[in-house]
Amino acid sequence: MIESLFEELGLGNIISPITPVSGGFMHRMYKVCTANHTYAVKHLNSEIMKRPAAMDNYKKAERLEAILENAGIPIVPALSFDEKKMQEFQGNYFYIFDWHDGTITDWNNITAEQCWKAGNIQGRIHAIEARQSEPSEPTAPELSTIDWNEYIKKAAGSNTDAPAKEVESLLKENLPLLDYAQTELNKARQSLPNITTIIDEDMDPKNVMWKNGEPVVIDLECLDYGNPVSSAIQLSLQWSRITLCDFDAEKQKAFFEGYFQAYDNGFRDYKNVFGLTYTWIEWLEYNIQRALGSYQDKSEQELGLTEVKNTINRIKYIHHMEDKIKSNLQF
Repeated sequence: MIESLFEELGLGNIISPITPVSGGFMHRMYKVCTANHTYAVKHLNSEIMKRPAAMDNYKKAERLEAILENAGIPIVPALSFDEKKMQEFQGNYFYIFDWHDGTITDWNNITAEQCWKAGNIQGRIHAIEARQSEPSEPTAPELSTIDWNEYIKKAAGSNTDAPAKEVESLLKENLPLLDYAQTELNKARQSLPNITTIIDEDMDPKNVMWKNGEPVVIDLECLDYGNPVSSAIQLSLQWSRITLCDFDAEKQKAFFEGYFQAYDNGFRDYKNVFGLTYTWIEWLEYNIQRALGSYQDKSEQELGLTEVKNTINRIKYIHHMEDKIKSNLQF
């Protein structure tokens, strides 16, 4: 399919085997070489593209990507063909990028300097179009309304589905914690200042490439408008190894030092919006849906179950580390 797509776009003959590239958890990425150039091709998840809001979300992200590019943010933007970034071909959707000859830092080897630079980039993104709502016109926060008991019932109804049984057991075992996490998340969202900026909440370490010590941001499909406080606290934890359940306070401090140098809206009450760290419950819900067979691809179901386990472990770890993380969020 990619060979036919390249032929249609006039990109030349592919001269070596198309190579899968490890990447995110939703889409598939390939390295494609022609006689004159090397590309990265992202094949978008067909189930994601079926969602009613998917196309509008991607179009918004494309517009914001252009704003970041014009602002000099170091990114790898999708290429345009006939003035279109997203390519539809044989009922599938693709993005094509210039191949970037850099590397992703292993989660175990992220340095404080890299955290500073990542925080600085995020601050630069937030500074582009920061605007504050008038007190008389507060922005209503989007609250989480996940019904864990409903997912337990759905999992219990799959009598012969082993992944479903595991999901049922995990949710039952951790139900009080998940209820607590959702309550804390919603309280924090209701306490956020009324500030809106461009955000890239997917700018975790796997979406930043490094070459000669300098970062370039990839995978920009999640660009949106949102609250910078929420985005900053979540990404600071990603860069300080919360994903590995091995929180590094100095790396979080370094992230915020870089961030505040580029953008400072005056907000400092991060400790009292700690509940934002439980945004992981929304990633958990998405993967519960995967594991319960919302997606027919068996590999998707297996990946969903793996991420259900990993994400519950992270939520448990965050809860265990709550006092230490709160103490570190005092600036």
